[in-house]
Amino acid sequence: MLNFNIKSLKIGNLTAKLPIIQGGMGIGISLNNLASAVANEGGIGVISTAGIGMCEKDFSTNYVEANIRALKKEIQKAREKTRGILGVNVMVALSNFADMVKTAIDEGIDIIFSGAGLPLNLPKFLDKTKDTKIVPIVSSGRAANIITKRWLEKYDYLPNAVVVEGPKAGGHLGFSVEQISNPDYALEKILVDVINAIKPYEECYGKTIPVIAAGGIYTGEDIYRFIKLGASGVQMATRFVTTEECDASINFKKAYINCKKEDIGIIKSPVGMPGRAIVNKFLEDVNKGEKKPYKCLFHCIISCNYRKSPYCIAQALINAQKGDLENGFAFAGSNAYRAKEITTVKELISTLKKEYNNALNK
Repeated sequence: MLNFNIKSLKIGNLTAKLPIIQGGMGIGISLNNLASAVANEGGIGVISTAGIGMCEKDFSTNYVEANIRALKKEIQKAREKTRGILGVNVMVALSNFADMVKTAIDEGIDIIFSGAGLPLNLPKFLDKTKDTKIVPIVSSGRAANIITKRWLEKYDYLPNAVVVEGPKAGGHLGFSVEQISNPDYALEKILVDVINAIKPYEECYGKTIPVIAAGGIYTGEDIYRFIKLGASGVQMATRFVTTEECDASINFKKAYINCKKEDIGIIKSPVGMPGRAIVNKFLEDVNKGEKKPYKCLFHCIISCNYRKSPYCIAQALINAQKGDLENGFAFAGSNAYRAKEITTVKELISTLKKEYNNALNK
């Protein structure tokens, strides 16, 4: 067995042997299969709640109940496969945010990760009988401070950890188009910013609040670099897509393997945020104005301007997850083009360990 000279990641009373969180990827990219596989390797596996009810027969007619039912199923299936640490990702921007949070807590999920907005009221869903940890995802020290201050003032609760996500992540980004390429907003800079924002709370209350780096982290060397900068762990998503256990279709995974660096670009999403995706014919047609207005079946994202949108982003992502890239597209991090083959989670973790150790011993 490869010796991995790295500290474990402690979030409250939970200890992950590997300081690696598998990022939540909707719609349907990270479900029970991927999350349980990562948890079994000592990391933290995460189920994305965005559009999780996509395979339920009444998804388009009974959106709220279908998602609640599906989330229960996914958590229960994951629990059957692992004794490791499991989390869910619940975006603040979801129209069913409260239902997803309540359901996850009722199912005894270990951790809730929440971003795509400020989860200012997240602690209100907890009660003294629940042991679910809550972790906001932020893109600045200012956001970390606002959330922590509000949680303390209103709920007497400190974040159990904080994830800071930089502009190289896949999917929707918490940055303006100008900020994405601005070195002042690089993960290296905002990580230190968040650590400094959290430090006074740790000192005042005598508690450790781990800060986890995310966005563009791809190799074990990257893990080593960000832990040296002060991160307690990392969150990785893109690299887990091209594993056998990832819940996406093989065509979705092949989109990663076949893409080139120049194929990955920033798109304007119907939800009003920039996003990083693999640009394909579907997105090119959208840019040409060839897509027609549609009827919104879900209104899944609060900020989505569905009356003026050229396409339904939920349906496009569902199509992609199922392998229909002609009628959808794949969100991806900036390093997706580096994927060359399908591997297993076990093999990937072993590779990350080797890469980390090589960086450590340089």
